[in-house]
Amino acid sequence: MKIVHYPHPALRQKAAPVTTITKELQIQVGEMLDLMYQNKGLGLAGPQVSLPQQVFVLNFEGDPEKKELEHVAINPTVLEQKGSVDDREGCLSFPELFAKVRRAKTVKVSAYNLKGDPYEMILTDLPARIWQHELDHLHGVLFIDKLGFLGRMNVKKELEQFIKEFYDAREKGELSTDLEPKL
Repeated sequence: MKIVHYPHPALRQKAAPVTTITKELQIQVGEMLDLMYQNKGLGLAGPQVSLPQQVFVLNFEGDPEKKELEHVAINPTVLEQKGSVDDREGCLSFPELFAKVRRAKTVKVSAYNLKGDPYEMILTDLPARIWQHELDHLHGVLFIDKLGFLGRMNVKKELEQFIKEFYDAREKGELSTDLEPKL
């Protein structure tokens, strides 16, 4: 399992709801958590590892020692949102790229954990931002899609570099040749 980078087509694929929590899914979630920590992330969604299922993992501090801040969200939703705030955001599928994105300040969310138990939380500020960011991934929406015209122009060169690296990797045989990114 590895994190795919923009413009990999898996990032634009809408994830399917999880209908059964299998041993395989439990193993994949464990691998996702390991990858998230190895890459110093706060969250990681299924599509970012070419897993087209509605699942993401989070740790609101990104600290593998703080397991109490670790969450697995299966079939997650946002039930309510309040306020809005612009803040700097990045993504493990866009290494070293950061941009200001507007998100709801507070969200009430629900999901199922790895045991299949439903849960709800009210999240504010950074935890709310992380949840919304990862939820977007499950719908094929990327944080760059939330940028306005100026924000998009500010990251244009970096996006072009990601695209070049994607095609270079594909040409070297590091990626399947049947992949066509949806930009």
